[in-house]
Order: sequence, then structure tokens, then C-alpha cells
Amino acid sequence: MFELTPLDYTLAELKQQLSARTLSATELTEAVFARIAATDGTVQAFLTLNEEQARAEARRYDDKYVQGEGIGALAGIPAGIKDNIITEGLRTTCASRFLDNFVPVHDAFVSRKLKEAGVITAGKLNMDEFAMGGSNENSAYQVTRNPWDVERVPGGSSGGSAAAVAAGQVPFSLGSDTGGSIRQPASYCGIVGLKPTYGLVSRFGLVAFASSLDQIGPLTRTVEDSALVLQAIAGHDAMDSTSANVDIPDYTAALQGDVRGLRIGVPKEYMGEGVDPKVKQAVLDALKTFESLGATWEEVSLPHTEYAVAAYYLLASSEASSNLSRFDGVRYGVRAENPDNLIDLYFKSRSEGFGSEVKRRIMLGTYALSSGYYDAYYLKAQKVRTLIKQDFDQAFQKYDLLIGPTAPTTAFKIGEQINNPLQMYMNDILTIPVSLAGVPAISVPCGMADGLPVGLQIIGKPFDESAVLRAAHLFEQATEHHKLRPQL
Repeated sequence: MFELTPLDYTLAELKQQLSARTLSATELTEAVFARIAATDGTVQAFLTLNEEQARAEARRYDDKYVQGEGIGALAGIPAGIKDNIITEGLRTTCASRFLDNFVPVHDAFVSRKLKEAGVITAGKLNMDEFAMGGSNENSAYQVTRNPWDVERVPGGSSGGSAAAVAAGQVPFSLGSDTGGSIRQPASYCGIVGLKPTYGLVSRFGLVAFASSLDQIGPLTRTVEDSALVLQAIAGHDAMDSTSANVDIPDYTAALQGDVRGLRIGVPKEYMGEGVDPKVKQAVLDALKTFESLGATWEEVSLPHTEYAVAAYYLLASSEASSNLSRFDGVRYGVRAENPDNLIDLYFKSRSEGFGSEVKRRIMLGTYALSSGYYDAYYLKAQKVRTLIKQDFDQAFQKYDLLIGPTAPTTAFKIGEQINNPLQMYMNDILTIPVSLAGVPAISVPCGMADGLPVGLQIIGKPFDESAVLRAAHLFEQATEHHKLRPQL
């Protein structure tokens, strides 16, 4: 059999080998499942594997390659999908006991788009329950571990998606980002994570956490791979009222060019107190790289950043309390046994089905939306969100991109913060403002601190993913950070 692991090749390289028929989709798929079998007992990234169907699809694509039939841009390449993205006929749990037995009867928009591109679904990836968490410790099933140090978290909520790519189990994965849930785990795991502009990728079939914030995006080994996946999943969807009807450019073509004359703003609030000095130094070194490439940078202020975490957790929790009201034990999911009446059915099903973090956020959101508190909390948080968006709008009048660290620290140890929700929430302090503003951002590796990866966050104007990807790609090509691999 062809000897390889997905860790050794980029998507672009795999595409070339499949097209040249020096590698078959069956060989690649078998290599993926062999790598998962060898490493997932340690990493614990996957909740559900799709082996039988994946092998059948691989054989079908091999036949198409032999016959020279027209096939999708990523035909024959396996991927992992976060377990809050609906997949027809494949169990989708959101890492919650509530959906332990849920098998969808249709695909999410992105699941369908990946199938059209020829992607083979290897399985569903672990996450914080209903995407609520920043460490992957809130899964009802297992704790995913960081491939760089298995005693540390991979980040969350897309921790399984990030760990699977970092461990070389799959060439790429999909995650979802509400307040940093793609970018933060990408930073912790030393890979590339892209949160597109809100509305660029349809949310249809993404189990909702906070509908005004949720966005699906790719986790990959390289920036070019991120552009390839974004090309496959972006686009307007009539089934999603928040889907933006905009032209989709050629993201891979946008990687060409240079950054001479690029104006970069560095938010001083992203480099201040609470940011680990080694993380800060890695970002400063990255800015020197951009200078060497012809860009200029200077400090800028986003003055309402300090209110972002408070505003986010009020807004996201409020939307979660509304979205999760559909999980009542009646229509689908786990139903409590022997209830006394309908109200008791609701109470027992939700008490037994939801974990502690989900219950915490439902209660916080319900309180913020309740009579007498709506104006004091939820409405005020919405006003703060507007101010934060205006900060970005004003900054982008002068600068082409904003750059800073993705997370204030490197990955922390498992169990270190799980009993301190406030401390856990503060880990997203540098990613949340971007989500509230709805603008695109990518995390790329920019160095190491005490043997753990550091992520650089590159933030762009709305729907200007091309500029974000180009800058990230040029930085990546000028450095060696993306070539570092964890030893599993």
C-alpha cells in the first residue's frame, strides 16, 4: 500500500497525486483510517467514524479518475466534520447526550457542497457540547487532547476538528466559530483556522448556538488548503436568510501577489495586560516579517474591546436559550422515561440531556431576556456590539488589515480552568470582538512558546477574505512555522 499519512501532504499535493493517479482515493482513505486507528486512542478527536461509506465512495472516485469523468475539485480527499454540522445518514450529536441517537435525514449546506466537490466524509469530530466551551472538556463523551502535549487542551469548541488535522488524521476538517471556536483551537494546535465573514458560508444545517454569530470555516495545514476549502463551501443559500448574496472570487488565485504598501494596524488592546510575553514576542517577530515583505504597521486602538467578553456572553447565551428551547424530548433526541406529565417530560429530558455548561448558558440567557432585565442586559449588550463594530469600521478606513495574537496564551492543561468559567471565558478575549463585528479572520502559526504553538490572528474587512488569505499565505511562505509537527 502507498505509505503516507495525511500529515505529510497538503491538499494541493494530494489533488495533484490523485489526478496523476500516483495515489488512489482508496489508498488515501485507508491511510486516513490507519492513522486514526493509530492515534485516536490518545487524541480522541472522533466521535463517529464513517468507514464503510467512505471506502465505497473512494472506490467510486477511483473509477471516475480511471474513466476520466468530470469530478469535483477535491474528489477523493477525506475530511472530518465537526459534530454540530448535519450529515445525512451519519449520527450528529453535538457532543451531547441529548442527541445521542440523532441521525439526520438531510445534509447541511456545507455537507452537500463538500460532496459536490468530491470530499469523502471520514467521520464526525468531538467538540464542546452544543459548541459551548473553549477547551473541549465540555463534551458529554470524551476529552480531546492536544497532539503537541496530550496533557493539554486542544481548544474549543472545534477542538476535535483542530486536533484531527494537527495529528495528521485527516487533511482538513470543518469547524464552527461563534466567538473564536475555529481560531483559538487552530492557535493551540499549530494549524490554520479561518473564520469567514458572517454570511459568506451558509449556516443551514449547522445546529444553532448563537444564530447572529455562528459561522462555519475550515481548519487546515496550510493557507492554500484553507483557500481551497473555502472555495468549495462558500456561496449563497436560499435556505439561510442570513446568507450573503455576494460574488465568490477565486481564493487560490488571490494568494498571488505581494504585500508591498500594505497598511497593518496592531490593536494595542490585543497586546496589553494578560497576553503572555512569549506570545507577544512571537507576534512582534511576525510583524518584522511583514515589514521585510514591504508592509508597514502601527499601533491602533479599538477602545470598546474591554466590553466585548461581557457583551458576547450576554448575546450568545440569550440566543442559545432561544435556540435550545427546541430540545424538549418530544420531537427528536433523548426522551426522559416515565414522566408524570408534559411539563415533567420537558424538565427531566432537559435536566438529563444537557451538561452543566449548556445549562449555565441557558440560564444566563433566559435571565437576560426576561421581563425587567431585557433593557438592562440584552439591549445594552446589543448597543455595545454596535460600538465594537464601529471600532473596526473606523480602523479599516486607515488600515488594510489588523493583526494581533489569536489567544493570549498557549494551550493550558486539561482540568486547569474547567471549574473557573470566567477564566475560561477570558481565553476568547482576542477572538470575540471579531465575531461581534462579523468580519473575517484567520489564525496561522507564528512561533512556539515553551514547546507549544502560538497563533497569529489576521483580521480583514467584510468579505475581503482574499486579502486575509494573501497576507497569511505570504507570511507562511516567508517562515517555517507551518512545517513544525507534533510527535505522536
